[in-house]
Amino acid sequence: MSENMRSGRDRDTSADDVGSNLTRRSLFQRVGLAAAAATLAPGVEIGVASAGPPQTSEAESPGNSGKAISPVMTTLSTYMSEAADHALPAEVVEKAKHHILDTLAAMISGSDLLPGREAIKFVRTYGGEKVATVVASDVVCGPIEGALANGQLAHADETDDSHAPSQSHPGCAVIPAALAVGEQCGIGGEHFLRAVALGYDIGPRVTMTMGAQNYEGSTHRSTHSIVTIFGAAAAGGCAARLNPQQMRWLLDYTSQQSSGIAAWQRDTQHIEKAFAFGGMGARDGVTSALVVQSGWTGVDDIFSGADNFFLANAPWADPAGMIDKLGERYEVTRTNIKKWSVGSPIQAALDAIEDLRKGHPFDVDQVQKVTVRVATHEAAIVNNRDIADICLQHIVAVMLLDKTVSYRASLDESRMKDPAVLRERAKVELIPDEDLQKLMPLRVAIVDITLTDGTHLNKRIDAVRGTPENPMTREEVVAKARDLIAPVLGAATASNLIEKVLAIEGVKDVRELRPLLQRT
Repeated sequence: MSENMRSGRDRDTSADDVGSNLTRRSLFQRVGLAAAAATLAPGVEIGVASAGPPQTSEAESPGNSGKAISPVMTTLSTYMSEAADHALPAEVVEKAKHHILDTLAAMISGSDLLPGREAIKFVRTYGGEKVATVVASDVVCGPIEGALANGQLAHADETDDSHAPSQSHPGCAVIPAALAVGEQCGIGGEHFLRAVALGYDIGPRVTMTMGAQNYEGSTHRSTHSIVTIFGAAAAGGCAARLNPQQMRWLLDYTSQQSSGIAAWQRDTQHIEKAFAFGGMGARDGVTSALVVQSGWTGVDDIFSGADNFFLANAPWADPAGMIDKLGERYEVTRTNIKKWSVGSPIQAALDAIEDLRKGHPFDVDQVQKVTVRVATHEAAIVNNRDIADICLQHIVAVMLLDKTVSYRASLDESRMKDPAVLRERAKVELIPDEDLQKLMPLRVAIVDITLTDGTHLNKRIDAVRGTPENPMTREEVVAKARDLIAPVLGAATASNLIEKVLAIEGVKDVRELRPLLQRT
């Protein structure tokens, strides 16, 4: 790429573990429905106890506070501990494969960019036990460092997936964490896929429970960072087969580590942003999983009681949101895959221009003016930014000139000074729209194009391509992945990796992926 481009141990299944012999549905009938129906005020503990680790009662368990465990925590921790052994619906399996492939492709392509190069340089220098694959490199290191590096790679630019209801990018931390702990524990492909699906289920529910975008706006905390650490921890805990008690401690250590502020929006080189979105969450989530697996104990219910997570961060939140439709609504199916490798608020505008051109073909020299309306919060993120792929005016200008926005074109910082691009950029006006803000988390865009002959073209996009309302096909996901992987690892390796991921159930050990993920 041109320098001008921005550059475990098995879970014990004794009868003492709650739910060890229950089906997922019967488990929820036993404790989940009652918990979901209750309104849990922060600091109020409900007198329903669950079993602790094998052959140890709650009252006797190390680290136990002597207080009852809330129904929410009982349901959540048991669900998490059972996830590795429960089959997922076929449509969830297919969608999880799409997101695994899409995220691996983001990691591989990200290795040629500045945040990715810096991540690989860091782990190469830092060293560590040779356990975890660092994608698109020849480095094998410790699982915590490996998760950090791969998380940085996955969000080295704006290629990775996003989850609108939680305002986050789950895949860039969940999948690196599942891979790192999966390699540590030697898990199979089906187990890996279930760990990934669990990470998408748990991480987004945290900020959805707290208010997502409204939470970030009022507190200046980063929803992206909070989601990814909880998602990564859940994926890592599943890969390590932690039991219900251990899952409770995992959530405790994850709560203690949860951090991140919205200052990432001021980052101009995408390195800090990659850390806040992917690397930090992946690293800290894996840390939670591994310290608990090694024997660390902690607070049994960090979501209720004195000084609990929600009381500290969002005292208005109802912890029951953490188990809302858990086991029925899978968040990976509500996660977007980007057709365009640019910031999420720009996606709808590009869809609109593409659709307008199909209906009324025009050349760039016929364009007199382009007006783009997006939600006010979205406009602030992409308005005249210094980074090419999150600057709406620049990307729209590239779209007008190229009639598409390729991955490489979206990253070419040199074009931000190209007179031809600047000429088209001067035609683009971005308007923050309060009415569209009310529709968030839907990222709606309204594009008006005025041609030199007086023709007026208008298009509103309510469902961006790649969202659950307008999903990409398997073929589209594969085409995107091939476009990102082949230039780095070669066409043959790209084809083999795609085939392996789409048949991940047949992989006996995730370490089999290493030769297809690395370059020597």
